[in-house]
Amino acid sequence: MSEIFVMYELDQPGAARSINGASLIEGRPVRCVHAAPAAPGSTTTPGPRTLCGKDTFAMQPSPGSRPTDSDSSWCTAEYAQLVCAQCDAVMEG
Repeated sequence: MSEIFVMYELDQPGAARSINGASLIEGRPVRCVHAAPAAPGSTTTPGPRTLCGKDTFAMQPSPGSRPTDSDSSWCTAEYAQLVCAQCDAVMEG
């Protein structure tokens, strides 16, 4: 699989957190964590859609990309409970 970006779908400022203790990104709680392939012809820019088909325009990319260690999860443990089930199924498949 090509370069994968971890993308944070953020709640509106002041929204209730999905999970107690979830980190804030740009002052907003993370609602869901998605995976997105790189934009065509790029290894540094996420593509326009996540693996589940959502638009990445309003999402915040995580620093770094998918771990190369096959025993590692593509998402950090901090956000494991917020992972999009559809993106996860594609990543695990």
